[in-house]
Amino acid sequence: MKEIRFHGRGGQGAVLAARMLASAAAIEGKCVGSFPMYGFERRGMPVVAFTRFDEAPIREKSQIYHPHCLMVVDPTLMKLDTILNGLRPGGVLILNSPKPLPHRLSPNMGLAGTVDATRIAVQEIGRDIPNTCLMGALAAATGWLKLESVIKGLGEYLEGEMLRKNIRNAERGFQEVEVQKWQ
Repeated sequence: MKEIRFHGRGGQGAVLAARMLASAAAIEGKCVGSFPMYGFERRGMPVVAFTRFDEAPIREKSQIYHPHCLMVVDPTLMKLDTILNGLRPGGVLILNSPKPLPHRLSPNMGLAGTVDATRIAVQEIGRDIPNTCLMGALAAATGWLKLESVIKGLGEYLEGEMLRKNIRNAERGFQEVEVQKWQ
């Protein structure tokens, strides 16, 4: 089973990214589970969402305390001391950042994928909604899902011009992610 924890702020699409990623995994025939956790439900407040996928049925319904991957939609959240808590050994960080990491941020981090998802989203969508760009980056950095599945999953939530813009956003995330690996 793969477990992904999403960190963002209200309005950035972290919750929707968790759902769309679950849809992409389901398209590949995987069993999925996805749900959000809100504090104050308003734009700009921190939100956390969770997605699990596996070949076998998923019975676990709790929050994800020990993720295989952290997707950080809002890079200002990296200032929180607890953001990397529970990351499994060999874990993955997918980060919205214009620069690669200066160093390994956790001894459990095996891979980091950074992409300037905010810049790309503004160019492609016209708004700072970097979620689909980061989904493309996740597909490229981990190989857990195919980009084609991510793109098909977007179609369950978006349509028309917004779908076309977000497809391009995901494709650019896939192409422009910078991957760093550690032993």
